[in-house]
Amino acid sequence: MTDICRNLNQARSSYYRRAAPKAIDAKAVQLRAAVRHTHTDVHATYGSRCMQVELNAQGFAVGRYKVRSLMQALQLKAKRPKQHRYPIAGKPSQIAPNSLNRQFNPTDTNTYWTGDITYIRTNQGWLYLAIVLNLYSRRIVSWAFSKQPNSELSVRAINLAVQLRQPKQPVLFHTDQGVQYSSDVFRRALAKHNINASMSRRGNCLDNAVTERFFRSLKSERVNYRQYKTRAEGMADIADYIEAFYNQKRRHSTLGNISPVEYEARQHKVTNASN
Repeated sequence: MTDICRNLNQARSSYYRRAAPKAIDAKAVQLRAAVRHTHTDVHATYGSRCMQVELNAQGFAVGRYKVRSLMQALQLKAKRPKQHRYPIAGKPSQIAPNSLNRQFNPTDTNTYWTGDITYIRTNQGWLYLAIVLNLYSRRIVSWAFSKQPNSELSVRAINLAVQLRQPKQPVLFHTDQGVQYSSDVFRRALAKHNINASMSRRGNCLDNAVTERFFRSLKSERVNYRQYKTRAEGMADIADYIEAFYNQKRRHSTLGNISPVEYEARQHKVTNASN
């Protein structure tokens, strides 16, 4: 060893110091593992901002820029929806006024609901999904599937929402002007449940922006990365996204970066404590 160090013109102490294995930074290893695990657990839907919130909740004291660097080093990229341009005007409905008027943040639960229908491609043909969303918590309170985008589909969704939520006061239900919501069958269902209708201006998606945003998240975070062989397969996967992920786990900046279920639970505790 002395000869080697002499040939390298290096002191023996320097050689051994360099040759000694570096100590493993356990916290750094744990942090990298947590980033990888979270990225997989949320189906690659979190960018650096939401990832930081999640890691902080797990006990890691880390900032957003550190998280961004880690995600880049680990080659982890968040799924991003495509940008859309929406019209800003449209004729009001002749059936129901736009009573919601973009009041997307009510102070009480089960007062403002929104709904819409979207379509999903499967190898068996189109699968149609109708949802009812509670604006207070952004929670999807009910959903229904069908082979046909008809009034029967929208009626099933609203009936289930009422059954599950049993609202104690009149609810305002906001939708677009689609025939599924303007039909006599659906209007009778609303009247039966003491629900007041509100409708967007024709062709104006921004009047129902929260519902549109949910559909965008559903497709950009899940559906666009799947190829459903059957409608049943699509139904099972979408139901998993809605209940197991979107309602239970997905953090929403509007709610203070917590999930809809956690938001409702916290508000319920506050209400009980004040009574």
